[in-house]
Amino acid sequence: MKIAICGGHLTPALAVIGELKRRGVSDIFYIGRSKTMEGDSTPSAEATIIPSLKIKFYPIPVGRLQRKFTRYTIPSLLKAPVGVGASLLVLSQERPDLVISFGSYVALPIVIAAWILGIPSITHEQTVKGGLANRIISRFVRKIAISWPDSQEFFPKDKTILTGNPIRREILKLKRKRTSNPLIFITGGNQGAHSINEAVLETIEALLQKYEVVHQTGSSERFRDYEMLTARISQLPRRLQRRYQAVKWLNSDELAQIYSKATLVVGRSGANTVSEVAAIGIPAIFIPLPWAGAKEQEKNAQMLANMEAAIILTQDRLTPRRLLSAINSMIINIAKYKKEAREAKKLVNPNAAKIFVDESLKLAHKDNEA
Repeated sequence: MKIAICGGHLTPALAVIGELKRRGVSDIFYIGRSKTMEGDSTPSAEATIIPSLKIKFYPIPVGRLQRKFTRYTIPSLLKAPVGVGASLLVLSQERPDLVISFGSYVALPIVIAAWILGIPSITHEQTVKGGLANRIISRFVRKIAISWPDSQEFFPKDKTILTGNPIRREILKLKRKRTSNPLIFITGGNQGAHSINEAVLETIEALLQKYEVVHQTGSSERFRDYEMLTARISQLPRRLQRRYQAVKWLNSDELAQIYSKATLVVGRSGANTVSEVAAIGIPAIFIPLPWAGAKEQEKNAQMLANMEAAIILTQDRLTPRRLLSAINSMIINIAKYKKEAREAKKLVNPNAAKIFVDESLKLAHKDNEA
């Protein structure tokens, strides 16, 4: 059996790839974007990570779905039919039994191409509110897998199944470790979060007086945050330098190691970060991406904030002083937050990857038998 995987949300895709391989499905290829974002020359996470797994990667031109008119709107619109054409070529050449989509504008032309060619497809939605791309994609796929019961209202009921959000096995299997000093894990994901990085830059010396910090800066060539932060750290006393580790991106094993020791996570509240934090039971400070569609990141963060397992610091209130104050406040009350974070594990289905792969393979077999 041959499986094509596509979409801009790599984290659940990696969880599903791992589960497929454990089932003996090794003929897998990935279609995605080559660059992180428009106007940035940084390679995308999938363009870097997927080939390292010895999986074929096909980059295609894709146009982002624009909610506001920007200088990228017209180029994005022009890329849309080109993306469908490129996807038709790849799928015609490979002839997969199934296309698995993980949403975002990246997946849209690929799913349309699969529909044109009569190849069955399934898409997965990670957020509470169905994303714009997946709401369009839902018209062309056979099945829509959702992570949360509340997502049902955004999709056709006869196509929708509740699987949960696939989480990488390395994350689910990790054992929590004790550390002598509190360890703060600051992350903007593989793309990084420039505004968070700027706030950390201004407060890093004060943070390192009390805590150890692992900081995933992202690898943006536009902002060069990694270089900016490492230059700042080099000016600090040696004892503080030893408490700071900057990384551009992390593979699954590296991320699991950091999660196992982290006292507190600070970062955006994308669906995958929120799911991982909940699954492990780590308290968090979430700074939702304000321009995410329909405030989806705020809704993701609110689930854990409602349980008092996390607090929300909105982007418009983000300053170095407020960030430091929020971290200090949570660490002072960490026992309470840890207790609630352990309760938040109930929100996450640890078998989501298995359930999703069951449904995907069932769809592929059904089509082959037809």
